[in-house]
Amino acid sequence: MKSLSFLNKIVFFVNGFAAFLLLTGYLLPFIPPRIFPEISVLTLGLPFLILGNLVFVTYWLFQLKKQFLLSAFILALGFFQEATLYEFFGNSSDEQGSFKVMSFNVRMFNFNGALKEKDIPEQIENLIYKEDPDIVSFQEYTDVTSFKLEGYKYKYIKLQGDNSNFGLAIYSKYAIINKGSLDFPDSMNNAIFIDILKEKDTLRVYNLHMQTLTLEPQIGNLRHEDSQKLLGRLGQSFKKQQEQTELVLAHQAKCKYTMIVNGDFNNTAYSYAYSKIRGDKKDAFEEAGSGFGRTFIFDFIPIRIDFMLVNPSIEVLDFYNYEQELSDHYPIMAKLKL
Repeated sequence: MKSLSFLNKIVFFVNGFAAFLLLTGYLLPFIPPRIFPEISVLTLGLPFLILGNLVFVTYWLFQLKKQFLLSAFILALGFFQEATLYEFFGNSSDEQGSFKVMSFNVRMFNFNGALKEKDIPEQIENLIYKEDPDIVSFQEYTDVTSFKLEGYKYKYIKLQGDNSNFGLAIYSKYAIINKGSLDFPDSMNNAIFIDILKEKDTLRVYNLHMQTLTLEPQIGNLRHEDSQKLLGRLGQSFKKQQEQTELVLAHQAKCKYTMIVNGDFNNTAYSYAYSKIRGDKKDAFEEAGSGFGRTFIFDFIPIRIDFMLVNPSIEVLDFYNYEQELSDHYPIMAKLKL
């Protein structure tokens, strides 16, 4: 430190704080949110912290200073985690017997008019017809007369409450032999499942919509909310997610079929909820995706909060991230083979 200029001492102090926050973030998948709910908010900032520490490594290397080792060491620890921020090499193959599964938070088909386009249901319908998935999971689904998805003989729709128009849906080209809802308590969020017959195999598909964080797409909007109230609100949401995660895990433990778990987790791959629900499953993005895998529109930060998790016995042949802005989420799709 003695050899550093006054400016570099300040930079190194900020560097140390950023490294500490990143290290703390790495530990969050192992810490139940109800213990430290406010700290769980760091999971949303992990992409920014990783990129920030990369900047510090570059800064010190450019000056040939050994201080680069601090962020370099913390970043290296990230390689021992299952979660991945960026995939360099995608995978694509086509095999007989493969099938495609799509997940999309449609934000009630623009029911509240957040997007300027007036034909959002038709555009979503056209996207699905073009990509032709065999199974589609929708979050924030609502019944609208302009959305008529033909070609899917089987479907399960679960809306919240007796008079609500908000919920989840799964459309399937395969016969549904069983279906149900987990009915998250005291929440507008929920999880549903279907059991389908694919040739001689029975497959369970879960559609999750974990507790909403109520984040606006622009970071600037967060400045209008008191920071203490914001942390408290997000912390309570993470605690809710833990309760919902426990319900999902208990339900899955009783399932004897091969599983696909997809949906909007409202949290990142560095979160407690993701870590627990993933368990020994494969993340389809990590298996065959590329890039940041961004699924939520949140200014410039590449947040991935929508996931496709599959049992180890399922082969992931391809994974697609779409960029059409038909919601505040981007749809994802995986090509799979049993």
